[in-house]
Amino acid sequence: MSSDTSLPELGDQERASKLVEACQKIRNQVSKIVVGQDQVVEELLIAILARGHCLLEGVPGLAKTLMVRSLAEAMDLSFQRIQFTPDLMPADITGTDIIQENRETGHRDLVFDKGPIFTQMLLADEINRTPPKTQAALLEAMQEHEVTVGGTTYRLDEPFFVLATQNPIEQEGTYPLPEAQRDRFLFNVIVDYPSREQESEIIDRTTSTRTEKLAAVVTGDEIIECQNTVRMVPLPDHVKNYVLDLVRSARPKDPTTAAWVRDLIDWGPGPRACQQLVLAAKARALMQGRFHVTLEDVQALSQPVLRHRIVPTFNAEAEGIAVEEIVQRLLDAMPKSVTQSL
Repeated sequence: MSSDTSLPELGDQERASKLVEACQKIRNQVSKIVVGQDQVVEELLIAILARGHCLLEGVPGLAKTLMVRSLAEAMDLSFQRIQFTPDLMPADITGTDIIQENRETGHRDLVFDKGPIFTQMLLADEINRTPPKTQAALLEAMQEHEVTVGGTTYRLDEPFFVLATQNPIEQEGTYPLPEAQRDRFLFNVIVDYPSREQESEIIDRTTSTRTEKLAAVVTGDEIIECQNTVRMVPLPDHVKNYVLDLVRSARPKDPTTAAWVRDLIDWGPGPRACQQLVLAAKARALMQGRFHVTLEDVQALSQPVLRHRIVPTFNAEAEGIAVEEIVQRLLDAMPKSVTQSL
């Protein structure tokens, strides 16, 4: 491992500095509208910089939609919201070919009518309320950033992000996301209740004549530049090995896995967890003004990266052991000597 983690190794000091400045500008704008939720906003920004998508879970009324819309406005990105319902069809998301008459020639032609997925920031609201066939309509777009309809492939505008929400309360009549689709989300972000002081501020802001208007402080092209900068951040060997050991320790069929893991985990995370944990850690390092990744970055993001990629066993569920507790036990079981070498 190279001991040189200075900025010149990153390639471009100016671009790296612009990323830190851009993130601070976005935070300042979003805070004008959204009270609190600093951790959630930070995780959303990390996901955007790492070119990932987010699955947000929280009860209704916690400003999830407002937060996503505010991010889109601050980054000058086009925004669309889809309310997922049981009767929603794939064509309602991707678009469809329609017959349209050409006024000049009088001929009727097939014209592609773009669906709401043709945007830069897509909010998929209550994604678990629509059948798997419609949920799958997002798969190609999320992974390939393109949509195929009627044998023709259409590219989506860059940058492109999907932020999907789930209501953790009502599960009756819902369609849980398949594991393959959950794995395509970089983070599973938990949106919690605000503190008393924050809730008091929410009341003051929303029940008076006070209004705030957001300004676009960065552009889509600048976001793409920031995404490229993230991938230039060097990855020390000891951090890469830590990520490998952590993710592989959560696989019950691995011969080196601890006995308690086999008892609590039915299915563990795949290789995409390693890839996305590294990219997210790089983004977090830059956002904190550092130009190298540390174990702290990996540890801080292990919960949102792993919580939706681990399937607990019946024993774990019967004992009331949450996935977050399993992830924390995995972190606690990592060699202390590695952690102390920071």
